[in-house]
Amino acid sequence: MTLPESLNGSAAPTLRVPGIAYGGDYNPEQWPEEVWAEDVALMVEAGVTMVSVGIFSWALLEPAEGEFDFSRTDRLLELLHEHGIAADLATPTAAPPAWFFVQHPEALPLDRDGRSLSYGSRQTFCPSSPAYRTAALRIARALAERYADHPAVAMWHIHNEYGCHNAACYCDTSAEAFRSWLKAKYGDDLAVLNDAWGTAFWSQWYYDWNQILPPRATGADPNPAHLLDWRRFCSDELLSLYTAERDVLRAAAPSTPATTNFMVNFSIDALDYWRWAPELDIVSNDHYLQSTDPESQIDLALSGDLVRSIAGGPWLLMEHSTGAVNWQPVNRAKTAGEMRRNALAHVAHGADGIAYFQWRAAKAGAEQWHSAMLPHAGTDSQIWRDVVQLGADLKALAEVRGSTTAAQVAVVWDWNARWAMEQPSQPSSELRFLDLVRDWYGPLWQAGVAVDFVRPDTDLSPYRLVLAPSLYLVDDAGATNLTGFAERGGTLAVGFHSGMVDANCHVRLGGYPGAFRDVLGVRTDELFPLLPGQTLHLTGAVPAGATATLWSERVRLAGAEAVVSYEDGPLRGVPAVTRHPFGAGTAWYLATRPDPAALAALLNRICDEAGVQPVLATPLEGVEAVRRTSPYADYLFLIDHGGSGAEVPANGVDLLTGKDVTGWVTVPAGGVAVVREAR
Repeated sequence: MTLPESLNGSAAPTLRVPGIAYGGDYNPEQWPEEVWAEDVALMVEAGVTMVSVGIFSWALLEPAEGEFDFSRTDRLLELLHEHGIAADLATPTAAPPAWFFVQHPEALPLDRDGRSLSYGSRQTFCPSSPAYRTAALRIARALAERYADHPAVAMWHIHNEYGCHNAACYCDTSAEAFRSWLKAKYGDDLAVLNDAWGTAFWSQWYYDWNQILPPRATGADPNPAHLLDWRRFCSDELLSLYTAERDVLRAAAPSTPATTNFMVNFSIDALDYWRWAPELDIVSNDHYLQSTDPESQIDLALSGDLVRSIAGGPWLLMEHSTGAVNWQPVNRAKTAGEMRRNALAHVAHGADGIAYFQWRAAKAGAEQWHSAMLPHAGTDSQIWRDVVQLGADLKALAEVRGSTTAAQVAVVWDWNARWAMEQPSQPSSELRFLDLVRDWYGPLWQAGVAVDFVRPDTDLSPYRLVLAPSLYLVDDAGATNLTGFAERGGTLAVGFHSGMVDANCHVRLGGYPGAFRDVLGVRTDELFPLLPGQTLHLTGAVPAGATATLWSERVRLAGAEAVVSYEDGPLRGVPAVTRHPFGAGTAWYLATRPDPAALAALLNRICDEAGVQPVLATPLEGVEAVRRTSPYADYLFLIDHGGSGAEVPANGVDLLTGKDVTGWVTVPAGGVAVVREAR
């Protein structure tokens, strides 16, 4: 795999694995050593090219402080290398051994309510613990010194899923680290912090740095700015652990790339991955479906596009599941063909590697009911047959590696805005950042419109259309950048409750939507959030019977025109959707949450006016269409989620079947076609 330069501008080491990497987490320490030979033979049969090893092996690698036993790892790496399988060698620092906590009980985390958590699972450490950092760097250094030049080691896998279980610790050690972070941010000036946090409210003024604590449980809601800075600190504190391990590994093996697995999925929001990505040589991600989501393929696509955007190009899928997981209330199995569709959809959205948790299903432990590439039933199983088929598919797609996606539409995504909006004491507790973004992403996905995700301050010149479905918090630079995009001829669409506060969570005064009043040509003087179950009817440029839920506001036109208005309720006749010519461009404001059909109609109109072209001239219902592009060829991915199959206009070669395509390609029911398009 050859990836572009890392986002920090330096040349990143590349992954020396041919084609689309394929494999999963391999935990041979769970099995007798005589099983290993069977495992690698089956890996070869399935087409596996790389496995992650050692992720949770700290207790075996270092049975006592400073005493290392690498004998198992030595034998394992030799076995993998003999069979042509690369190793993504992990630092096992996500699960410190019991002896560590017996010696260092102060390293255990404290939750917001003051409860000390025990060891006995994983990630049961305080991110600010000096003892943990020392121990983590010790085991990382020992691994680096021993395996830096091992021919099997193709990549370093640092830690595992940072922030999954211990995104925050509220102990006194964390409090001191938080104060140090705040001093650096605010120039060691308490007056600046007091102003930024608005501490004149509720008598929260600080006269000494030692008076500042983490936002522990109190009798009322916390200070929004305090809470937001805490979220920023927690993300940065974990990032500092990653970079410390990475630097140890890089010193020993500068040409071996390092990664850690992000969690861009429906359930995790702990880390600001825009800040993390420049520190990774290769961006990788874990993605799992939500069992209760009837359109989980949209969540998968959104995640893939977001990770591709964070990475600035191709990325690795480090974990997903062949079937059911074990950690949701009900863990459904995947339906026929779903595993293959999921994997190839990740490739369509930029993944240059596909891996699973895990290789062999565990017979013991907390994840014993999590699916795997080799299930409890063994090779006489549908999952195994699908795993072997997928290996052949990925081998056939080897030439897709390194290709990218060209998008005309950008969606603004900002973790600060997400953290700020989902705090307590909002006008409505029903607001969910991911739901609002997915509302807008879904119709674009259905229409086959390629999407990038961007920060508010990103260069927007490559795009025709920029969407900001939920940007509650935006700093001055971001607001200026988005406004300037429209002024210079772009089309900007903004969702409700956006631009409301600045980087310190201070309300932007003078009327809503704050930072975007001028570009949108509207002014709102009062918000009217809707009660759960409450519905308003809409009239104007929307389908007959269109409705809105969740939100409304009293909008006054200040240069914009009303496109849609409320037909009933306390705001009858008030604009709900507006359009404003601004400079050389246009700005739209959606001041409510239209029903899916109405929102799709509005976004289709906005895309048409902006000159946005879908992947297919005539999108087909139930068929996902994505195009990856390289200097040498274009690759059209067609994935049938509807189960009816389709005939799609195309010319070239179907890489999965090897057949020439002239005029039309057949997408089997529930299947996939990948066409190398003729140029």
